Formats: sequence, C-alpha cells, structure tokens
Amino acid sequence: MKFRTLWAIPALVMLAAPAAMAHHSFAVFFDETKEVSVEGKVVAFRFTNPHATIALDVTEADGSVTHWRAETNAPVILQRRGWSRSSLRPGQTVRMEGWLSRDGKPYMRLRRAFDANGNQIGQAFGTGDT
Repeated sequence: MKFRTLWAIPALVMLAAPAAMAHHSFAVFFDETKEVSVEGKVVAFRFTNPHATIALDVTEADGSVTHWRAETNAPVILQRRGWSRSSLRPGQTVRMEGWLSRDGKPYMRLRRAFDANGNQIGQAFGTGDT
C-alpha cells in the first residue's frame, strides 16, 4: 500500500466520527413519563430526513389555537411501519399521542396517530426507536 492510502484511511475515520456522534436519542428531548394526546387539523407533514415532523393546529376549549409539532422517525422507518408521504394531508383531522417535550412546549415525540374515524395510521412507535 502506498503512504497516501495509509494516511487517507485514518483521515476518513476522523471526518466521519462527528457525523456519527451527532445522532441523538429521543430521550434527550422528550419525557417518556409524560404522555400527551391532542386532536386537531394537520397543517403540514414533512416526510423528510433525519426525522419526519407533523404540524397540527389544536383548538382549545376557549377557542384559542395551539400549534403543536410532533417528531417521528426517519422516512425509511415510517415506510416500514406503513406510513407514506400521503398518510397525512393538510386539513385532515387527526389525534396524536406521544411523549411531551422536556421543556413543556407543545412539541411531542409521536407514539401513535389516528384518523377522524379512530383508525390508527401505520404502526405505533416505541420509546427505543431512533
């Protein structure tokens, strides 16, 4: 092997390490002891990496609207669980269940979603999913 090749291997490993370390556990952001359930209208469904997100407008008892956001898995995992880009559409009424963000904001780690008829959308997500 040439010296250049021997030098390139450790350099590539060092460059890849920060990217590998950047991935995080959902437990850092969400409190798995605080479950939440909200129902509202889908504003947006972003089926993108690294994690898909759902934006939902929830109308409160007093008529005010709270803007919720739910984070899910990567699209490849969603697809394995029966989701697709068309699983949620803007204006669609859904109920989302999940774990509340640690800072108490209207932000959750999605566990399950149900359509207006109560049918579960795809399969549920567990706490160990990344």
